Amino acid sequence: MTTLRLRPEEPADVEPVRRVVAAAYDRPDAGAPPEVGLVDALRGSDAWLPGLSMVAEWGGEVVGYALLSRVRVDPAGWPALSLGPVAVAPHRQGIGLGTSVVQAVLDAATEFGESLVVVLGDPAFYRRFGFEPAARLRLTSPWSGLGDPWQALVLPPEVTGASAPPAGEVVFPAPWSRV
Repeated sequence: MTTLRLRPEEPADVEPVRRVVAAAYDRPDAGAPPEVGLVDALRGSDAWLPGLSMVAEWGGEVVGYALLSRVRVDPAGWPALSLGPVAVAPHRQGIGLGTSVVQAVLDAATEFGESLVVVLGDPAFYRRFGFEPAARLRLTSPWSGLGDPWQALVLPPEVTGASAPPAGEVVFPAPWSRV
């Protein structure tokens, strides 16, 4: 029986994570997906948070990935997290690995006492975790104009001990400008 193992990324996972992200975001008419470079650039930045880069292993093979990195809400400078990229190897898509790895990284963020996560993605997928349109929380970003795919999740304050995040502009670290 093959088992799923969810765990924080380790140094030996760098290449397997690159392969999973590259395969998940592959565009036949383009070069290497920018999401691969984004993960590498975030690893070398202040936005990288150990323990909030999660892999899914299936039978010992890294087949899923989810990353939370540091962003902030201005003008208050409130620390928040951005979810992405999220990737599942094409040969393992459709069996719930994406849901599992996202839930694992959100659980880790909650345990670390984080209060807010933003994401740009499919509302139907992210709604299952409690994400809602970021506009409802009066959060803006370069992606606000895309409407409902720009989403936010307030992590449970009764668990995190954090107060409610302020409204404002979500500021992303420099690596995000290349995506």
